[in-house]
Amino acid sequence: MDLDLHIHSKYSYDSFASLQRILKTARKRGIEVVSITDHNTMAAYARSDLKKEARRYGITVIPGMEILTDRGDIIGLFLAEEIAPRSFDETVRAIRAQDGIVLLPHPYRRRGDPAALVPDVDLIEVINGRSRMEGNSRAEALCAAAGKQPVTGSDAHACFEIGRVVTRIDADGSDPEDVRRALLSARRRCIGIPRQYYLSHGMSRCMARIKQLVNV
Repeated sequence: MDLDLHIHSKYSYDSFASLQRILKTARKRGIEVVSITDHNTMAAYARSDLKKEARRYGITVIPGMEILTDRGDIIGLFLAEEIAPRSFDETVRAIRAQDGIVLLPHPYRRRGDPAALVPDVDLIEVINGRSRMEGNSRAEALCAAAGKQPVTGSDAHACFEIGRVVTRIDADGSDPEDVRRALLSARRRCIGIPRQYYLSHGMSRCMARIKQLVNV
């Protein structure tokens, strides 16, 4: 199965991507498992039609979100409830209280030394679709040294970015619990090359500004 575990939708302050378009694009690119990880919100999962649409496209959606902490962003996967921004330690405890998985995204885009955070996480994002090659290389070395499981994430804020990088695991993606077990233990390949760094980040800033101006 191919997974993209770091995607933003219109419920993030800096994206306009609709849920249906995200699922349609993922399906077109052969991605079987996605997580919509909006900034500090799980509003996407309150949509009653999300699961129905995901089934229609043959995609498993893992509930998650990207949470702001005092040490940078953290992603929680397999969440049942929204987690408000708080300290890194409190965020990790809140994710674990929901039996969630802790993913450290783009380790070198944060405050302080990411190596100090590694003992508390389950997965490390070694290829981020919006990070420079240097940052991804350092993340890969960090993950290997810590003996953690690596994953990728497109960090897509627009649908054309979805699947830019993927995690490929030889497992069944139709059952969320199978996905959970595979993420924590199965062998995998992290595939893809980030591109258009300045375009992607510039586009997000523009979308955030537009949404602010029109109060969307």
